[in-house]
Amino acid sequence: MDAQIVLGILASSGALSLFMFALKGLLDQVPDVIRSWRRIVAEARRPHPVRRPEQDDHRPPSADADDL
Repeated sequence: MDAQIVLGILASSGALSLFMFALKGLLDQVPDVIRSWRRIVAEARRPHPVRRPEQDDHRPPSADADDL
């Protein structure tokens, strides 16, 4: 009976230790998530220029045979 109590205490303390390790890992990521969210919000609030369809074409103008 004493062995079962000891094993129960060891198992519960091991599970608690594992939970705390995982929780610490999650909490360490919270500041990065907050910074990323603030960058997303700032980018969404920043005014963007209106793009016209002709601005989407990034190819340089091709030289016609007549121009040579």
